Amino acid sequence: MKSNHDIAGLLSLLFKPHPWHGVAPGRSVPELLNAYIEIVPTDTIKYEVDKYSGLLKVDRPQKYSNLCPSLYGFIPQTYCGVKVGNYCSSQTGRNGIIGDGDPLDICVLSERAILQGGILVEAIPIGGLRMIDGQEADDKIIAVLKDDAVYGEWRDIQDCPKTLVDRLCHYFLTYKELPGKEVPKIEITHVYSRVEAQAVIAAAISDYKIEYGNPNLRLPQLRSLLISELTDEEDKN
Repeated sequence: MKSNHDIAGLLSLLFKPHPWHGVAPGRSVPELLNAYIEIVPTDTIKYEVDKYSGLLKVDRPQKYSNLCPSLYGFIPQTYCGVKVGNYCSSQTGRNGIIGDGDPLDICVLSERAILQGGILVEAIPIGGLRMIDGQEADDKIIAVLKDDAVYGEWRDIQDCPKTLVDRLCHYFLTYKELPGKEVPKIEITHVYSRVEAQAVIAAAISDYKIEYGNPNLRLPQLRSLLISELTDEEDKN
């Protein structure tokens, strides 16, 4: 029977990894992350990954002129569950906050225009927005593109101009507003530092393992299944 390494290599040749479940969160988490980009600043359509297939799908047209001011997507193998909700509760002093049940969102700042989504980039987290949608924690990690000529040396949210942070806040506070309809209760309680961003990321990685299991155990589990199937076939013959 082939080793786990051999199986991983074969699978990588046969199948495209699922961007949420099949890609690692990064080489040096939480200092350096992988980010799967769903939306770029020029998109007039809101795209999001289909959780089942991993394909990028159209969620809805952007109804008005409010476009996302940064690359936007999520950190693979993260999940906003109990730990993310509890961390938000502890930082805000509010009870009953829960995670929104999605991967952890990330905004990636880049000086160079990237014109398409559905790609992976390496990013350095520098802070985040503590956003609460109703009773759900919906944090937005703020990061810079690795080796970016302008933003790549930033290491904390204090390095980021307030006008740029304000622009991100304005987008997320208004992108769901529709004229003549009740405004959803969305608020940003804090703009937080790199240290807090790393704590949120760690909580989201822990939540993922609680919800979906440890990704590092999947190859051994697959290997066991393959051995079991082969054994069953041999017994039948």
